[in-house]
Amino acid sequence: MVKNRKMPVGRHEHCDKCYNAHCRAPMQSSVSCLVVKCPKNCGFTFHLCKQDEHQLLCPNETVPCLNVIYGCPLLMLRHRRAKHLEVCPASVVCCSQEWNRWPVSEKDLTFYRNVSETCQTAPHLDVAAALRDQDVLFRSIKMKNIFPELMKQEPVLQEKVSEVNRAAEETACSSDRSSTETEENEVIQEERASAMSVQDYASWEKIFTKEMGGCKESVKNMNTKDGRGKKREDQETANCQEARRNSQLNHESSVAASSTDGATGLAPWQDGVLERLGREVNIAEYNMYLVHHGAMLINFGQLAACTPKEKDFVYGSLEPIEVRTVRTFNVPTSYRAKRISLKDPANKGKSEHKSVDTGDLDLLVPVLPKSDEVSATLLCSLEKELKGHLISESTSVDAIYVDVGTQTYDFSSAPFDSDASLADVIADKPPCLYMHIEAESVTRRHNRTSSAFSYMCGHFFRRDEYRSHFKNVHSDIQASLSGWLQQRCPLAYLGCTFTQTRLQPARHPAAIKFCPHVSTFVLQPQVPSSTCEGGKASSPRRKGACNLDPLGALPVEILQHIAAYLDSFTLSQLSQVSHLMRDLCATLLQERGMVSLKWKKKTYSHGGSSWKCRKKVWEFSSLFSSVDRWSLGNTPSMSEHLKCCSFYQREERTEPVVLPCLGEVRDKHGAVRQKR
Repeated sequence: MVKNRKMPVGRHEHCDKCYNAHCRAPMQSSVSCLVVKCPKNCGFTFHLCKQDEHQLLCPNETVPCLNVIYGCPLLMLRHRRAKHLEVCPASVVCCSQEWNRWPVSEKDLTFYRNVSETCQTAPHLDVAAALRDQDVLFRSIKMKNIFPELMKQEPVLQEKVSEVNRAAEETACSSDRSSTETEENEVIQEERASAMSVQDYASWEKIFTKEMGGCKESVKNMNTKDGRGKKREDQETANCQEARRNSQLNHESSVAASSTDGATGLAPWQDGVLERLGREVNIAEYNMYLVHHGAMLINFGQLAACTPKEKDFVYGSLEPIEVRTVRTFNVPTSYRAKRISLKDPANKGKSEHKSVDTGDLDLLVPVLPKSDEVSATLLCSLEKELKGHLISESTSVDAIYVDVGTQTYDFSSAPFDSDASLADVIADKPPCLYMHIEAESVTRRHNRTSSAFSYMCGHFFRRDEYRSHFKNVHSDIQASLSGWLQQRCPLAYLGCTFTQTRLQPARHPAAIKFCPHVSTFVLQPQVPSSTCEGGKASSPRRKGACNLDPLGALPVEILQHIAAYLDSFTLSQLSQVSHLMRDLCATLLQERGMVSLKWKKKTYSHGGSSWKCRKKVWEFSSLFSSVDRWSLGNTPSMSEHLKCCSFYQREERTEPVVLPCLGEVRDKHGAVRQKR
């Protein structure tokens, strides 16, 4: 049976099932209501009692943005929300473009030293990008991960040790005083325990009596089973005794036979020597026997000279071992030596265990040169990056041989702080470039998750700005720095630092610059000199602060009209000029800016933590005006630079040089003349 569903308040039974736009149902308060049209003019017709429900679906209803929880404050019609997501200020995209940049080798130090000296004020585009990546790398490398033996001892540990010593002395001094107090406390505790035992005697007695009854029943059951199984046990013991007697007789007969054949020794020429060794000696002695007598065992046929690859390792029973590093691996008890260890000891070269250190150089320790912090740290990091392990890491060849390596460094700035990075160590030194100016793309073969030499763009943009950023910055500028957009002297490998920019935007003349404050490439418009001189000529009338901000005297309407033509990066820089310009740029935030959430980690008293949204921040991105087409600038040819390049040394020769084939040509001409 289907029960009648109770209608909610304000709804009617007929209206709940009616979908007719021209309904002519009688107007009764308990059955139906009036048919009306949507007040938002969306075209829908429905009963009046469904108006609240229609507001949840009406396309002309004013609703907030889908990203309202992420900071978008705009209200719009429901059918415009999908189109609004393309320009929504809260729809922020992070650029995930990645690239690799490796340290400089010792062969190219001349060029990079010259670049570091000449490009300190206005570095070139590729040099500025390399310096940005180098700073990121140096801040990410922690010295305690590379050189843990050169770290300072933490004062916290010293304080703990001193506190432990003080506590030991105090306990030794107060031991006599506390002896009497402990005796009194023991007496009080015994009295309390006796009082509690008297009070709880009844409850414990009930529990013990129940357990005693259960024990008695179990004893009875065991006795009955023992009586039945005695006969079976007598028969089994008799059979076992007979089997033991037979095995002893067989063993005595085999021993007698082996003694007559001479197969009881452990000589390599005796049959079954490996089987007897496996039963009588341990694994270590077995392996040493194979090492010393391996050649003789092969000659007498006890071991096969060539075995299949799948039989190189012979394991008896495998035990589970958790392998984390080389040092945590334990050799299995059923291990057998590799074939590489089974060599004739007579042909083995003589080896000697000897420790080698700086004392063999016949120099004093203060006289030895100090190591460079940057070069040594990058070398160790690069070894771990490419080889997968640190320099001079101890490795195990097999269960017998272990290669132990040690490497020590002597730095002038050692010891280091516990939280020091490579950037903190070289903060007092003059800046120098240690990374290649050429960057390479990240391939699938490179593990970029744990790489210290992989870099990511990481800038945030509105969804409609990301296309222009990726095309202009990464595809046009960054990918064309080495030779196409920026051209270097062909003698750069000798140390020449000359460079020139060949391309510029086709529509408006502008220069490509690298802004270190935002760590990205930007466009700087090239203003004619006549415009600047005209502005300076008309400015003497103004004095004081008006000369610092000449645009401040213009009406606000004109300033808003001018700011509407600026790109996001220019707006972000203009907002830092004055309070007036900051308020002016704030009016364009919803239209041109983006909003993001700033999170803060909150730690609770019980030790747990969570992230809370601290505030919503409005800002402009680092996007410059989009460049659709590039053109060649009015840059001279590189041959003009080579005429005056100091590294281009021409060698002029005036003396004639005999060509290798010139003698043969003369002989042919002489033979022809003789025939004539």
